[in-house]
Amino acid sequence: MRVCVIGTGYVGLVTGACLAHIGHDVICVDNNEEKVKLMKSGQSPIFEPGLSEIMQNSINAGKIQFTTDLGGGVSHGEILFIAVGTPPLPTGESDTRYVEAVARGIGTHLNGGYKVIVNKSTVPIGSGDWVRMIVLDGIAERQKTLVPAGGVRDDEQLPEITAQFDVVSNPEFLREGSAVYDTFNPDRIVLGGNSPKAIAMMEQLYAPIVERKYAEDQSLPPVPVLVTDLSSAEMIKYAANAFLATKISFINEVANICDRVGADVTQVAKGIGLDSRIGNKFLNAGIGWGGSCFPKDVAALIHTADDYGYEAQLLKAAVSVNQRQRLIAVEKLQQALKILKGKTIGLLGLTFKPDTDDMRDAPALNLIEQLNRLGAKVKAYDPIVSQSGLRDGLTGVLVETDPQRLADGCDALVIVTEWQQFKTLDYTQMAKLMSHPVMIDGRNFLDPEMMMRAGFQYIGVGR
Repeated sequence: MRVCVIGTGYVGLVTGACLAHIGHDVICVDNNEEKVKLMKSGQSPIFEPGLSEIMQNSINAGKIQFTTDLGGGVSHGEILFIAVGTPPLPTGESDTRYVEAVARGIGTHLNGGYKVIVNKSTVPIGSGDWVRMIVLDGIAERQKTLVPAGGVRDDEQLPEITAQFDVVSNPEFLREGSAVYDTFNPDRIVLGGNSPKAIAMMEQLYAPIVERKYAEDQSLPPVPVLVTDLSSAEMIKYAANAFLATKISFINEVANICDRVGADVTQVAKGIGLDSRIGNKFLNAGIGWGGSCFPKDVAALIHTADDYGYEAQLLKAAVSVNQRQRLIAVEKLQQALKILKGKTIGLLGLTFKPDTDDMRDAPALNLIEQLNRLGAKVKAYDPIVSQSGLRDGLTGVLVETDPQRLADGCDALVIVTEWQQFKTLDYTQMAKLMSHPVMIDGRNFLDPEMMMRAGFQYIGVGR
């Protein structure tokens, strides 16, 4: 099938590259010329395991193109994905101006031929009908441009722009760092819409994925496809992320109680995770959640509830617990070192999660700010940030090039991001380089006994 993906962030680029990989003809559109030039060369502008290889293979096979030409992309695609960002506003609601601009742009380029317009961006509930309205506005604006400057004579009839399209909501459930894997091995595919023709085209698009042809385990039964109305599909995305965020806040609340009563939250999490009604995922206590999805989506759902006269108290509590949890490492540093002013603290990890270069709303940023406020010197090492030279938004921290440089002269280290590489560092050598070998494990990631044998005073969260 012919596909156009508009917007090449995490969701758009992964979606476009993976659809090309399974055999569709894809054009990815972005208004950033430098970014498009980079992608044409086969390089990914984001760090995502496996993505660059899929891009390069699809380019070589002639299955994917990159362009700034929206009109060309709209003309090419039978299915048009809107995959632009919806960043949070200060009020908590989603900023939908980019979605609006793309929808209007699609409308100004539609002319004949049936199209399915897919909301892949995470958009407020009710956006399906809104996008349809904006597309129609774009068509109307284009129609006006056909009117001559002197107007139209009574006996003159202008050609009418005809455009047939339907809007479908197809929320994404990709994890940064595992987005390519998640695309080929999804738990479910959600399609929201009221047009049988549009839904049938989407099912045809995803058929190879549904049939597990590109799955890690091809013996599994077909991927469940849930067909709903537009609003329910939009709500599913928000509800899923809000539930997972709440689950993390819950186990962090339990961890803080464990700290006070002498229980070990890792054992508690294992015990409750064995209950099939609960499950063991997202029960890792630590310094809280961040990133581009959880904070934005939970805030947007709270804002939507407020708009309709309902106070989402549980969601607000989950946010409140998470905000406090981000600074739990500072409390533990104060307990171990007392006064932090004049001390040097080293952070292991900066990104909000491993296997990504994304620092949006990362807990590390709050830690750096608070430690600076308390007069500490802050250093950091991150496998991606340290190597790539990315420094956007980073102030008040010295980014070191290797773990040994980080440890040298530090009074304490803090595990902020659970990068797999951190399991095998030479902690014995690092402890010798430190002024005070204190380890605050903000992710309960390391083995306490191993760290103590290496010479560290080990402090976890809820342990």
